[in-house]
Amino acid sequence: MSQQERSWPSVGVVVPTHRRPQQLRDTLDAILTQDYPGEMHIVVVFDRAKPDESFVQEGPRSVRVTKNLRTPGLAGARNTGIDALGTDLIAFCDDDDVWLPGRLRRQVAAFSPNAELVTCAVEVAYGGAVVPRMAGMATIRHVDLLRSRMMMLHSSTFLLRRAALLGGLGMVAEDAPGSQNEDWDLLLRAARRAPITHVDEPLVRVHWGNSHFAARYDTKISSLHWMLSRHPELHGCPQGAARVYGQLACWHAAVGQRKDALQWARRAMRSKWTEPRAVIATAAAVGLVRIETVISALHRKGHGI
Repeated sequence: MSQQERSWPSVGVVVPTHRRPQQLRDTLDAILTQDYPGEMHIVVVFDRAKPDESFVQEGPRSVRVTKNLRTPGLAGARNTGIDALGTDLIAFCDDDDVWLPGRLRRQVAAFSPNAELVTCAVEVAYGGAVVPRMAGMATIRHVDLLRSRMMMLHSSTFLLRRAALLGGLGMVAEDAPGSQNEDWDLLLRAARRAPITHVDEPLVRVHWGNSHFAARYDTKISSLHWMLSRHPELHGCPQGAARVYGQLACWHAAVGQRKDALQWARRAMRSKWTEPRAVIATAAAVGLVRIETVISALHRKGHGI
């Protein structure tokens, strides 16, 4: 190892995958061509699928494959990768997202001695359009994440100290229903311990429309209830509570549960009377619009419900 490599922390990259070989190849190519001068190792974790040995690569930028040895799903796959790596830092990347040039170097350079998690902005690719999503700030506090999920802090932008994941911060929550909102939970837990450092440049391209979970509204409902139970302080933040209640209203409307949708919409408006999700859910509950139509329109602008 050269002196330059030793001066940069080692980075392990966890890439969970589930039957998306072509997207996975694009994802790995973007990681392997990063201009990071330090040591880097990649673990591809095959969730509920046989590991494909054709992805294995030896050398200074090694690629290993393994099956998910923990709870089936995204959270268990990520933790399997963390267990398999012994690097200073851990980065996540989903198998349908792409790191842009400079992602890793810029984020590692932004690490301060007290930081445990560094994120970056993203660009959202959907329907042939690419829309940047930035936070407008360099430090993310716990209260910021109570007010908003801040989707630009996507899991594919996470860069964490492995010691924190194995210590006081803890790993990815495997009891999250359907492995949904586990990334928001990790952000909240990290920000409660120390402010999150954020590089407000779009350094990851996130592809929407390919999610395995996009239309699993029952799981979306369960995972939001899980978040409210795990982070009860959300109820005390009017803006954040209205957002979550409004989402619950929308997902209940999407599955035809009109009464529940209207109840959550009313609750959202009591927290914040201008909450737009309450209006969307009410319109969907009475049959004026379909939730899927709204989602598609929002995705074209780089937003979601």
